[in-house]
Amino acid sequence: MELSDKEWEIIEPLLPELSSSKQGRPWRGNKEVLDAIFWVLRTGAPWWDGPEKYPPY
Repeated sequence: MELSDKEWEIIEPLLPELSSSKQGRPWRGNKEVLDAIFWVLRTGAPWWDGPEKYPPY
């Protein structure tokens, strides 16, 4: 289960803007990260066992 576009429209304004900092790894989109967090919470599996479509831990 992933966030629908309608759910994302409600949540997106509550999250911080993506940083444009040149330090560290390039940031993945907030929606991708949030979907991955929900996947971990729903399945109880560790992040690194998640599907490839989610960002790496």
